[in-house]
Amino acid sequence: MSYLLPDLTYDYGALAPAITGEIMELHHSKHHAAYVTGANNAIDALAEARDRRDTASLPGLERALAFHLSGHGLHSLFWQNLSPEGGGRPEGELAAAIDEFFGDFDGLQSELSGATSTIQGSGWGALSWDPVGSRLVVHQVHDHHANAALLSSPILVFDAWEHAFYLQYRNVKADYVDRLWDLVDWSDVAKRFDVARTTTVSLNLPSEGSR
Repeated sequence: MSYLLPDLTYDYGALAPAITGEIMELHHSKHHAAYVTGANNAIDALAEARDRRDTASLPGLERALAFHLSGHGLHSLFWQNLSPEGGGRPEGELAAAIDEFFGDFDGLQSELSGATSTIQGSGWGALSWDPVGSRLVVHQVHDHHANAALLSSPILVFDAWEHAFYLQYRNVKADYVDRLWDLVDWSDVAKRFDVARTTTVSLNLPSEGSR
Protein backbone atom coordinates (compact mmCIF):
# COMPACT_ATOMS: atom_id res chain seq x y z
CA MET A 1 0.00 0.00 0.00
CA SER A 2 1.28 3.45 -0.88
CA TYR A 3 1.67 6.15 1.76
CA LEU A 4 -0.89 8.93 1.36
CA LEU A 5 -0.89 12.62 2.23
CA PRO A 6 -3.55 13.05 4.94
CA ASP A 7 -6.20 15.72 4.62
CA LEU A 8 -6.21 18.44 7.26
CA THR A 9 -9.21 18.73 9.56
CA TYR A 10 -9.18 22.51 9.18
CA ASP A 11 -8.65 25.04 6.37
CA TYR A 12 -5.19 26.31 5.52
CA GLY A 13 -6.05 29.73 6.91
CA ALA A 14 -7.64 28.45 10.12
CA LEU A 15 -4.45 28.73 12.21
CA ALA A 16 -3.85 32.39 11.35
CA PRO A 17 -2.51 34.70 12.60
CA ALA A 18 -0.10 32.31 14.36
CA ILE A 19 0.55 30.48 11.06
CA THR A 20 -0.57 32.10 7.82
CA GLY A 21 -2.60 30.26 5.21
CA GLU A 22 0.24 30.70 2.69
CA ILE A 23 2.70 28.87 4.94
CA MET A 24 0.20 26.14 5.77
CA GLU A 25 -0.58 25.46 2.12
CA LEU A 26 3.10 25.30 1.15
CA HIS A 27 3.97 23.25 4.20
CA HIS A 28 1.24 20.67 3.73
CA SER A 29 0.74 20.46 -0.04
CA LYS A 30 4.41 20.80 -1.02
CA HIS A 31 6.81 19.89 1.81
CA HIS A 32 4.75 17.18 3.49
CA ALA A 33 3.70 15.83 0.11
CA ALA A 34 7.37 15.55 -0.87
CA TYR A 35 8.06 13.28 2.11
CA VAL A 36 5.13 11.05 1.13
CA THR A 37 6.46 10.83 -2.43
CA GLY A 38 9.97 10.17 -1.14
CA ALA A 39 8.78 7.34 1.10
CA ASN A 40 6.85 5.70 -1.73
CA ASN A 41 9.81 6.05 -4.10
CA ALA A 42 12.12 4.51 -1.49
CA ILE A 43 9.76 1.54 -1.04
CA ASP A 44 9.71 0.96 -4.81
CA ALA A 45 13.49 1.30 -5.08
CA LEU A 46 14.02 -1.13 -2.20
CA ALA A 47 11.78 -3.71 -3.86
CA GLU A 48 13.69 -3.38 -7.13
CA ALA A 49 17.07 -3.65 -5.39
CA ARG A 50 15.95 -6.76 -3.51
CA ASP A 51 14.75 -8.36 -6.75
CA ARG A 52 18.20 -7.71 -8.25
CA ARG A 53 19.91 -8.95 -5.05
CA ASP A 54 21.64 -5.58 -5.05
CA THR A 55 22.54 -5.62 -1.36
CA ALA A 56 25.06 -2.79 -1.75
CA SER A 57 22.22 -0.34 -2.47
CA LEU A 58 20.01 -1.38 0.42
CA PRO A 59 21.57 0.64 3.31
CA GLY A 60 21.30 3.95 1.42
CA LEU A 61 17.73 3.22 0.35
CA GLU A 62 16.79 2.21 3.89
CA ARG A 63 18.19 5.52 5.18
CA ALA A 64 16.16 7.36 2.54
CA LEU A 65 13.02 5.52 3.64
CA ALA A 66 13.72 6.34 7.31
CA PHE A 67 14.14 10.03 6.48
CA HIS A 68 11.03 10.41 4.34
CA LEU A 69 8.81 8.13 6.40
CA SER A 70 9.79 9.90 9.63
CA GLY A 71 9.07 13.24 7.96
CA HIS A 72 5.66 11.96 6.88
CA GLY A 73 4.85 10.64 10.35
CA LEU A 74 6.00 13.71 12.25
CA HIS A 75 4.10 16.08 9.98
CA SER A 76 0.94 13.97 10.29
CA LEU A 77 1.29 14.18 14.08
CA PHE A 78 2.03 17.92 13.96
CA TRP A 79 -1.18 18.73 12.06
CA GLN A 80 -3.26 16.77 14.56
CA ASN A 81 -1.51 18.36 17.55
CA LEU A 82 -2.72 21.77 16.34
CA SER A 83 -6.22 23.20 16.28
CA PRO A 84 -7.86 26.59 15.61
CA GLU A 85 -9.51 26.10 19.03
CA GLY A 86 -6.24 25.11 20.69
CA GLY A 87 -4.26 26.73 23.45
CA GLY A 88 -4.75 26.90 27.17
CA ARG A 89 -3.33 24.18 29.39
CA PRO A 90 -3.79 20.42 29.70
CA GLU A 91 -6.01 18.91 32.35
CA GLY A 92 -6.44 15.63 34.17
CA GLU A 93 -3.81 12.90 34.20
CA LEU A 94 -1.69 14.54 31.50
CA ALA A 95 -1.47 17.71 33.59
CA ALA A 96 -0.54 15.64 36.65
CA ALA A 97 2.22 13.86 34.70
CA ILE A 98 3.58 17.18 33.47
CA ASP A 99 3.71 18.43 37.05
CA GLU A 100 5.46 15.22 38.13
CA PHE A 101 8.18 15.23 35.48
CA PHE A 102 8.66 18.95 34.77
CA GLY A 103 7.62 20.62 38.03
CA ASP A 104 4.66 22.40 36.44
CA PHE A 105 3.30 23.43 33.06
CA ASP A 106 5.63 26.44 32.89
CA GLY A 107 8.56 24.06 33.30
CA LEU A 108 7.41 21.96 30.33
CA GLN A 109 6.74 25.04 28.25
CA SER A 110 10.19 26.46 28.93
CA GLU A 111 11.94 23.15 28.24
CA LEU A 112 10.10 22.29 25.02
CA SER A 113 10.36 25.85 23.71
CA GLY A 114 14.08 25.83 24.43
CA ALA A 115 14.60 22.47 22.74
CA THR A 116 12.70 23.59 19.65
CA SER A 117 14.30 27.02 19.39
CA THR A 118 17.91 25.87 19.78
CA ILE A 119 18.06 23.05 17.25
CA GLN A 120 21.16 23.44 15.10
CA GLY A 121 19.96 23.21 11.53
CA SER A 122 16.66 21.47 10.87
CA GLY A 123 14.58 19.37 13.22
CA TRP A 124 11.80 19.17 15.77
CA GLY A 125 11.15 19.63 19.44
CA ALA A 126 9.21 16.73 20.97
CA LEU A 127 7.39 15.77 24.13
CA SER A 128 7.45 11.98 24.27
CA TRP A 129 6.58 9.09 26.52
CA ASP A 130 9.57 6.94 27.47
CA PRO A 131 8.23 3.39 28.02
CA VAL A 132 11.49 2.22 29.61
CA GLY A 133 11.52 4.78 32.41
CA SER A 134 7.71 5.27 32.34
CA ARG A 135 8.10 9.03 32.16
CA LEU A 136 7.55 12.04 29.94
CA VAL A 137 10.70 13.40 28.28
CA VAL A 138 11.55 16.35 26.05
CA HIS A 139 14.10 15.90 23.30
CA GLN A 140 15.27 17.34 20.00
CA VAL A 141 14.86 15.46 16.75
CA HIS A 142 17.55 16.40 14.26
CA ASP A 143 16.22 16.35 10.70
CA HIS A 144 13.40 13.82 11.10
CA HIS A 145 14.79 10.92 13.08
CA ALA A 146 18.34 11.40 14.36
CA ASN A 147 18.81 11.88 18.13
CA ALA A 148 15.37 10.52 19.01
CA ALA A 149 15.03 7.90 21.72
CA LEU A 150 14.07 4.95 19.54
CA LEU A 151 11.56 3.37 21.92
CA SER A 152 9.83 6.62 22.87
CA SER A 153 6.42 7.67 21.54
CA PRO A 154 6.04 11.35 20.60
CA ILE A 155 2.77 12.87 21.76
CA LEU A 156 3.44 16.55 20.94
CA VAL A 157 5.85 17.82 18.28
CA PHE A 158 6.90 21.30 17.15
CA ASP A 159 8.29 21.64 13.63
CA ALA A 160 11.49 23.72 13.62
CA TRP A 161 12.44 23.36 9.96
CA GLU A 162 12.72 26.76 8.27
CA HIS A 163 9.91 25.96 5.85
CA ALA A 164 7.55 25.92 8.84
CA PHE A 165 8.09 29.53 9.84
CA TYR A 166 10.63 31.54 7.84
CA LEU A 167 8.23 33.27 5.42
CA GLN A 168 6.37 34.74 8.39
CA TYR A 169 8.84 34.98 11.28
CA ARG A 170 12.13 35.28 9.35
CA ASN A 171 15.01 34.36 11.63
CA VAL A 172 13.12 34.85 14.92
CA LYS A 173 12.29 31.19 15.51
CA ALA A 174 11.49 31.78 19.19
CA ASP A 175 8.49 33.99 18.30
CA TYR A 176 7.10 31.24 16.09
CA VAL A 177 7.51 28.67 18.86
CA ASP A 178 5.77 30.97 21.35
CA ARG A 179 2.76 31.20 19.03
CA LEU A 180 2.52 27.44 18.62
CA TRP A 181 1.42 27.12 22.25
CA ASP A 182 -1.75 29.06 21.32
CA LEU A 183 -2.65 26.27 18.87
CA VAL A 184 -1.92 23.07 20.83
CA ASP A 185 -4.91 20.73 20.92
CA TRP A 186 -4.47 19.29 24.41
CA SER A 187 -7.28 16.80 23.91
CA ASP A 188 -5.28 15.25 21.06
CA VAL A 189 -2.09 15.22 23.14
CA ALA A 190 -3.96 13.66 26.07
CA LYS A 191 -5.31 10.85 23.89
CA ARG A 192 -1.80 10.08 22.63
CA PHE A 193 -0.52 10.15 26.21
CA ASP A 194 -3.18 7.66 27.30
CA VAL A 195 -2.29 5.28 24.46
CA ALA A 196 1.49 5.65 24.84
CA ARG A 197 1.61 4.91 28.56
CA THR A 198 -0.18 1.60 28.16
CA THR A 199 3.16 0.30 26.86
CA THR A 200 6.08 -0.36 29.18
CA VAL A 201 9.40 -1.84 28.13
CA SER A 202 11.93 -3.50 30.41
CA LEU A 203 15.57 -3.63 29.35
CA ASN A 204 16.53 -5.80 32.32
CA LEU A 205 17.66 -9.20 31.11
CA PRO A 206 17.22 -12.19 33.43
CA SER A 207 20.27 -12.95 35.52
CA GLU A 208 22.22 -16.19 35.08
CA GLY A 209 20.78 -17.61 38.28
CA SER A 210 17.17 -17.00 37.24
CA ARG A 211 17.38 -19.01 34.04
